[in-house]
Amino acid sequence: MNNSSTRTTCRVLDIGIGSSIDLKLLPTSVQGGFPSPAEDFAFTPVNLVTRIAPRPTSTFVMRVCGDSMKDAGIPDGCLISVDRSVQPKHGDVVVAAIDGEFTVKQLCIKDGQYALKPANDNYPTFELKEGQTLEIWGVVMAAVTELHRP
Repeated sequence: MNNSSTRTTCRVLDIGIGSSIDLKLLPTSVQGGFPSPAEDFAFTPVNLVTRIAPRPTSTFVMRVCGDSMKDAGIPDGCLISVDRSVQPKHGDVVVAAIDGEFTVKQLCIKDGQYALKPANDNYPTFELKEGQTLEIWGVVMAAVTELHRP
């Protein structure tokens, strides 16, 4: 499969995770309305870096290009954290290199055969063909969609 238009491609970015910032996690979900004034003081600290990159030395950030994983919450342009130390298993969303080209897909393993499944019905499942190489580069740990860029 040499048609790059059916792949969601990735570009490795600098994660810059030397810093640690604890943000406030409210113990409530957002209903799309206004929060109760009493909730202004109820929070638990959360460190997004440790959530997105629990093993920083083996984690990389990539920007997704394409919409083949949109139904898995990975839209075009979002950032994904990819951990190279996690052993990939059936059902994981992974970054894989097919003949040296990055793609992000769900890993399917059946009877020792590997396939890469998109999360968008407009794209076919990729099955490795004779002569092609597949390297599972890492497991996607989180997806971050930037809604507002300064």
